[in-house]
Amino acid sequence: MTLPEGFLAELTAAVPGVSTGAADRAAAAVDRSGIVAEGIPDVVVHATSVGEVRSTLRLAFEHGVPVVPRGAGTGLAGGAVAAPGALVLDVSGLDRIVSLDPVDQTAHVEPGVITAHLDRAAGEHGLRYAPDPASAAISTIGGNIATNAGGLRCVKYGVTRDSVLGLEVVLADGTLISTGRSTLKGVAGLDLTGLFVGSEGTLGVVVGATLRLRPLPERTLTVAAAYAGVEAAARACAALAQDRREPAMLELLDQATLQVVDDAQGTAYAARGGALVIAQADGPAAESEIEAIAEVLGKEATWIERGVDEEASARLVEARRLALPSIETQGSVLIEDICVPRSRLAEAFARVEEVARRRGVRIYSFAHAGDGNLHPLIGYPSGPVPAEVLAAGDDIFGIALDLGGTVTAEHGIGLLKRSWLAREVGPDALGVHRAIKTALDPRGILNPGKAY
Repeated sequence: MTLPEGFLAELTAAVPGVSTGAADRAAAAVDRSGIVAEGIPDVVVHATSVGEVRSTLRLAFEHGVPVVPRGAGTGLAGGAVAAPGALVLDVSGLDRIVSLDPVDQTAHVEPGVITAHLDRAAGEHGLRYAPDPASAAISTIGGNIATNAGGLRCVKYGVTRDSVLGLEVVLADGTLISTGRSTLKGVAGLDLTGLFVGSEGTLGVVVGATLRLRPLPERTLTVAAAYAGVEAAARACAALAQDRREPAMLELLDQATLQVVDDAQGTAYAARGGALVIAQADGPAAESEIEAIAEVLGKEATWIERGVDEEASARLVEARRLALPSIETQGSVLIEDICVPRSRLAEAFARVEEVARRRGVRIYSFAHAGDGNLHPLIGYPSGPVPAEVLAAGDDIFGIALDLGGTVTAEHGIGLLKRSWLAREVGPDALGVHRAIKTALDPRGILNPGKAY
């Protein structure tokens, strides 16, 4: 152990839930990115109250101990990976939905609340939490906020930041601040809430959030269409934007993904074409909107089907929901996350396919096509991430910047993309990032080595 002398004794006296067991430390050392640190953290604190978070950070600040904030550990960029010498601050135990107001359509929650649990609680009042990350059943609200998570409904309802009205944040020295508001509108002061959303635990630890809820749509209808290949499918998705259609969901899956879904689930999607597009429309005008969407998608489709009711719609969306678990039956995957202008989505798919051929790796790609967010998943056997897989990931980040896009749309920078953030934002903007970090965390203890 490399903790400063006396620190552990002070921490144990001040905070319950301190663990130095090897198994506990190892479990808190990794996330779903596949990145593995050289060793494990020295101590884990399982916090269950704001006071415990404050006490932990105050002591860590005084002793200069690095702190890695952690929720469910479902992140995909290495943001929760912890190395020797670090303290992992696990806030998943702060898991209460403190209040839910159906009139103001807001919820106040702690960071450990599972995303899907909040959505279900809101549903009891005819509301929903609009962000819909694929990990909703296992990810926490705090983790969603840390990475500014996206999801299938983002094309219409926006990412996590668009549903966060205010935050309660503990700063590096243990100071508790409130940002934002509980009203739907407000412009007082700088947008500190937006600053903390997506900051990946490098500026403070979120211990509470006021979230915006939205009415459940009266109706949701779905259409699925197959195409000869990804280029035609991406062209059809771009045509929806050109036709001023506003789908509630617009997903595109390539042939490699469809084939692995078929292999794992016994379906026959790949036989219908080389790519699949799934679109939804919701609200009182869902029927007319889905008809218009289907008309556009059908122009080049090799097969098309409309979901006439909730059961049929769920069946059509099934291929997208099953994509990641099906791919994971083949071994481990490095899950990438880039975003390009919608008009260049076909080009991005084509260049990712070229990377797969050149690097000799398996890449399965699907996209939130409505906003240009592409997820190339690079498969590899279980174990450490091979060099050729990491090299393919770097190639994909380069493609994003070449096409005028970004190296992450919803997963964050973490450890995986640190060098690429500098290339994307440039040295001057990166200097502003670091100045803000220094102002809020002058000893540099919060998630060191991550993001910037």
